[in-house]
Amino acid sequence: MNGRRVQGFLLTGGTESVLRGTCNRTRSPLEGSILVAPSLEAGLYEAIVAARAVVCGAGGLTGHMQSICRGRGIPVLRVDQADLDDLVGEVTLYLESQSIVIGSESAAGAPDPGAGGPLLDRLGAACAVIADLQDIETINACGPNAQQVDTFFIREEFLCLAAGLRPLDSLDGGHAAIELYGRAVAGRLCTFVEALLPGQRLVLRLLDLRSDHAAGVTELAPVAVEPNPELGLHGARWLLGSAAYREALHAVLRSLRERLGKDADRVHLSVPFVNDAEEFAQLREHLRLPPEVPLSAFVETPAAVHATAEICAAGASELFVGTKDLVQFYLAADRSNHLVAESYQTRHPAVMDGLRRVVESAQVSGTPVRVFSLGSDLDHYLERLPTPNGYMMCTAELRQVLLQPQF
Repeated sequence: MNGRRVQGFLLTGGTESVLRGTCNRTRSPLEGSILVAPSLEAGLYEAIVAARAVVCGAGGLTGHMQSICRGRGIPVLRVDQADLDDLVGEVTLYLESQSIVIGSESAAGAPDPGAGGPLLDRLGAACAVIADLQDIETINACGPNAQQVDTFFIREEFLCLAAGLRPLDSLDGGHAAIELYGRAVAGRLCTFVEALLPGQRLVLRLLDLRSDHAAGVTELAPVAVEPNPELGLHGARWLLGSAAYREALHAVLRSLRERLGKDADRVHLSVPFVNDAEEFAQLREHLRLPPEVPLSAFVETPAAVHATAEICAAGASELFVGTKDLVQFYLAADRSNHLVAESYQTRHPAVMDGLRRVVESAQVSGTPVRVFSLGSDLDHYLERLPTPNGYMMCTAELRQVLLQPQF
């Protein structure tokens, strides 16, 4: 068994081409280890971010936990479930060959020099998709080019994971628990705002906890069992039915204003998984947001693509295009299912047409629009899409762009 090589498939890369470490098969964090797990789930968050690399037996390129790993520069290698059982003790990951050697094989890691990136002036005002405070510090340590990053984007559920919060339990626990949750979220956001450079802001994507993810971070509140959580009760649909979340959001906004004063205006809000203008308008009314609080919308379904002009007219302050979900809904290919990985094509003509429609419609109305891009797709999007206001990228990939020589 010692010295056996296991072939895998690289879901996310990193800055080193060779990594060596001890396998961690528990759910507990072990700094610098190689985390081995059947699949990546929200309940593994602490173990994932403490790992040097992750080896899993299932999952696709763009799952939520994979996105956290990509943002942190943590490589993720998927292997067959049958091979997963053999990964114990010391292993060595070879990212270029997408393989792993079992046993104490000596190997020195080497930085991946990359191939040179696109010009920064073509990138536009960049938006970094982050999971925690460390990501802001990583981007802002990139020297003068960090000034090109004017926005940091955080999902509320990622913020909860990093803070050890259980959102559904809090929202189901009455007024006092809801208030504590709101103040805890605001406290995390305040530390993020304090790390921003002048001219930068933070966009909070409102809670979008699918039932399968919620089950992993919920102890007390009931969680619905849905046959297809991706298409179930989450995003704007769930927010519209939750008076408790509205109360929590107002607790967040009050606490931000108390702690930050005018700097609270540097925190903006975004609606997840919205389908059309009517849904967007209903949610704004349901949340009872003051007129001066901007509310942007996330475009990640074909319905939202075709309703872009109407969503802008309904008052969306900005649009964010979530290509990871948009691809899977356009092509009916689950982004977390490796069995349909070949069908999940981020450059498919239908996807490109949808992206083009959103950017052009937003530009007609004068609404700012950002398009999410994987690092491998950035050149392709830059060449083939109308110029949006900027692109969104995970932290590690955006950092590589900021630090690459510009030709």
